[in-house]
Formats: sequence, structure tokens, C-alpha cells
Amino acid sequence: MAIKAFVPKFKKHLGFETTPERSALMKKIRSQNTKAEISLRKGLWALGVRYRKNHKKMPGSPDIVITRYKVVVFVDGEFWHGHNWAIKRDKIKTNQAFWIPKIERNIERDIENNKALEMLGFTVIRFWEHEIKKDLQGCIDKVLRKLV
Repeated sequence: MAIKAFVPKFKKHLGFETTPERSALMKKIRSQNTKAEISLRKGLWALGVRYRKNHKKMPGSPDIVITRYKVVVFVDGEFWHGHNWAIKRDKIKTNQAFWIPKIERNIERDIENNKALEMLGFTVIRFWEHEIKKDLQGCIDKVLRKLV
């Protein structure tokens, strides 16, 4: 088994700094019910696809679980889940000692959760938020193709 990335605690005494303004902005970031997630769910529901949302007892707590067809869908934020990580990794300027391990651990966890769900017989679909915003119908169609 591979060694998991160590993520340090974000504490001031450990050298991590943030402004009150940045802290206020970070508090507004949602982990559930993002605009992209809601639009995908509404599109699927309108087509008669029934699902559970944020199923806590499943690995990774998938955003959408279609139990009837054993399909799970995740809607990943670009920053938090490391979209184009090889390029963007070096662009992080502040608190690198925290953010780089944090995002790399998120990427590792996503892979672990995918494997665990596949072992349970589920088909895993992952979308980046920008994919849904750019081509909602294409994303809905991709989910529908898995429902067989």
C-alpha cells in the first residue's frame, strides 16, 4: 500500500497565514449543493432518473447515487480536486506547505474512493464543475448512457 500524503494542520503557530477577508471567502465555499451539482441533479430528475444525494455510507459520499443501476456521480471542483494539477501546482503562491499536500491527498482519496466503489460493483462517473457549466446536456447524456 502506498504512503498517503501528509497534510499539516492549518494553524498560525505552524507558519500558515491568512487574512480575515480570505477566511471569509473560504467560508462561503460549498462542499454540497453547488450550482453545477444542482443543475445536473435537476436535469436528471426531469428525465425521471431517481437518485440519492450525498450518500454518507458510501466511500467518498458521492454527490449522486443511482442505486437502481449502481451508478455514482461526483461533481469535483477544479481547485479542490486538482484539475490540471501538473500545471497548476506550481502556481500556488501562498501557504504552499499546506495547499499542495492537501490537494494531492484529495487526488489520492478520489482514486481510493473510485476503487472502493468499483469493488462494490458501482460505475463511477466524475465531472469537473466547468464541464457541467459548459455542456450540461452532454454530462446528462453521459450519465444516461450508463443507466442500462
